[in-house]
Amino acid sequence: MIKKEIIDLFKVKPDTKIRLKEYHTGWEQTDEFKSAGKKFVKEKANEILQTNIEELSECQQLLYADDRYALLIVLQAMDAAGKDGTIRHVMSGVNPQGCQVFSFKKPSAEELDHNFLWRYMKSLPERGRIGIFNRSYYEDVLVVKVHQDVLEQQKLPDGKHGKAFWEARYDDINAFERHLVRNGTVVLKFFLHVSKKEQKQRFMDRLERPEKNWKFSLADLNERAYWDDYVDAYEKAISATSTKWAPWYIVPADDKWATRAIVADIVTSTLRSLDLKFPEMTDEQRALLEQARKTLEGE
Repeated sequence: MIKKEIIDLFKVKPDTKIRLKEYHTGWEQTDEFKSAGKKFVKEKANEILQTNIEELSECQQLLYADDRYALLIVLQAMDAAGKDGTIRHVMSGVNPQGCQVFSFKKPSAEELDHNFLWRYMKSLPERGRIGIFNRSYYEDVLVVKVHQDVLEQQKLPDGKHGKAFWEARYDDINAFERHLVRNGTVVLKFFLHVSKKEQKQRFMDRLERPEKNWKFSLADLNERAYWDDYVDAYEKAISATSTKWAPWYIVPADDKWATRAIVADIVTSTLRSLDLKFPEMTDEQRALLEQARKTLEGE
């Protein structure tokens, strides 16, 4: 498992105004890592990932059997930061019946006729299940904030869309997440922090390798022109919504193997901390089981 002091490097404390430039995007998170070298750190990260994949499978069974909690994992990032790959690798050992992944695209006419949280509420995980939001309600304080013309489609009452408007949305998100936590949904939020340089390299990779051409989107390239605006929007959103009940983790994403190990470790350790148990049998249930055993043995 990853040491707590390392995980604490990524966890955003409540009421902290963050600056993304102060968070490293690569594997060299500490002097200890630098001294050990990339090869050693990568090998350890892959070992940690494999261990957590196995443990996560067991934790998922307990989560389902215990039937008191649900887990909501929110993944946000700049384009090409590795959200899809993180889901695929971290959840590779999980029973598909107990895990739901939702990717939210442009809202429909019906969704635009409701408040901005409505369409996400419909996709929340049931008790005993893991839900993953590949992008989420945070898009309404990120993309919508960067491209404010989108607000016109949301049919809001007349009013200014300045600082107070966005602070009200942060308040709505905090209240929404607190409601979820109070009712048994554990909320983990990850911002996969990729550098602009690494994003460029991944875009180039998609252009140069035929098997990856399908991944390239001109829309992603157009959004890259708003990089600084997105950085500002993320800094403000994370600062306003990393709470004790629903913390943000800023995870380095330039090295995919590091991203996957960190996310897997946080998810698994969070589930282990819930003290999940298999249901205990009553005396009456044990008697019925014993009767069933005898019936089978007598066949």
